[in-house]
Amino acid sequence: MPLLMLISFTLLCFAATGPAHGAPTNSERRECVVLLHGLGRFPVSMKPIERDLRRAGYHVVNLSYPSWRVPVERIADDYLPRELARRIPAGTAKVHFVSHSLGGILLRQHLATHTFTNLGRVVMLGPPNRGSTLADWFKCCDVVRWVVGPNLPRLGTGPDDLPARLGPANFELGVIAGDRPLFGGFLLDERPNDSKVTVNATRIAGMKDHVVVHSSHTFMMRNPAARHQTVHFLVNGHFDRDEARGVRF
Repeated sequence: MPLLMLISFTLLCFAATGPAHGAPTNSERRECVVLLHGLGRFPVSMKPIERDLRRAGYHVVNLSYPSWRVPVERIADDYLPRELARRIPAGTAKVHFVSHSLGGILLRQHLATHTFTNLGRVVMLGPPNRGSTLADWFKCCDVVRWVVGPNLPRLGTGPDDLPARLGPANFELGVIAGDRPLFGGFLLDERPNDSKVTVNATRIAGMKDHVVVHSSHTFMMRNPAARHQTVHFLVNGHFDRDEARGVRF
């Protein structure tokens, strides 16, 4: 009997403590990832990445915001803080962000005017961090601006456009760019591009890492390489160079 009690006690202690070398899971760390879709898109466009992040153990908040109707500045100052306060669980240790296209500019605008005490890592997919010449085409007249909404003309390449006014990244940022345009790439001022943003235009001072995947802008959130790199950066703080061999950086 004493021997059985000793074995039972040893097994109970091992189960309670777990392996000494094992890192805590994301659930134990209470980490959350907020997803921000692109212009004219919806949370469903971020579903593939959402599924990957949930499998990795993160609590995921897939936000919707009125990207067509409301200027970025108003979304960043009014709508986004309210939704984050409502959707992020109390006691969350770290809040990470994954954005696509305009979502990255929205996040930069928000972080420029709001303090985030538990901000984690950020991954931006196809962000026009230096603007897009495609957006420059939509500044030509009031009718065009009325059709495309208030935000696309704000994403131009000029010094007075929103991307240039937001300054460098002062947070832990990884940027994923695409180099496979579906159509419209000829309208941009240089290659490689993803048909809406050039690879060079995704770069920003202060970013920690940058990687290029063979993807178009529109479907980058579904691209397996982009999804893998997104999770890898959030977990490790850098992109997976073994996975990205043969791809330009």
